[in-house]
Amino acid sequence: MDSFPDAHKPGYAVYSRTSLAIYDALVLGLSNRWIWRCPSSHLVALYDQHVSANHLDIGVGTGYFLDKTRFPVADPSVTLLDPNRECLDKAAARIARLNPVTVQADALVPWPKDIGSFKTIGLNYVLHCLPGTMTEKAVIFDHAVPHLEEGATVFGSTILQGDAPRSGAARKLMQIYNRKGVFSNEADTQDTLRAELEKRFAEVTIERIGCVALFSARKPRLA
Repeated sequence: MDSFPDAHKPGYAVYSRTSLAIYDALVLGLSNRWIWRCPSSHLVALYDQHVSANHLDIGVGTGYFLDKTRFPVADPSVTLLDPNRECLDKAAARIARLNPVTVQADALVPWPKDIGSFKTIGLNYVLHCLPGTMTEKAVIFDHAVPHLEEGATVFGSTILQGDAPRSGAARKLMQIYNRKGVFSNEADTQDTLRAELEKRFAEVTIERIGCVALFSARKPRLA
């Protein structure tokens, strides 16, 4: 983790063994339902809709969604990519029955060439933790495209600010997280997300629940 760009670290360095122990209850339970107004069941449903037998998950958290989702086969190929070793270890242990491959890498720089290609790539609660504007952080999609199989889907979710309806509690919590660098989403809107996805993919869908955008994208526009 020390070798990754310093500017990228605040969004993932916060996830220690201690914080991961309470993440599911605090974020996926309390914050999703009552602060962001997008219960985690909607995110599980997003995984159920899109996840494939050959899946790469980026920004893996505790592995909650990979644990809860229904894969289309009994023995899927699952790769986990995250710059934080604590997250990788936590998620890999949780889905040990799937024998996941772990890759410690920063998704904002070109990915290791040898990780292969995938039918689905998941980016759940990743974009709002990445530094910069939506245009700057969308480079992650440019890194994803070379690793997509024919007919593959990129999907995920991100917490919006700009044009999203937010309660007073959501506004305050986002302000704190942005000040600490855990979030970097002050200018993130549904329109800017759509614009960056449509630059790169011919088929884009976005649904907003509370202040969370759930998205999927297919058919890369080849340069």
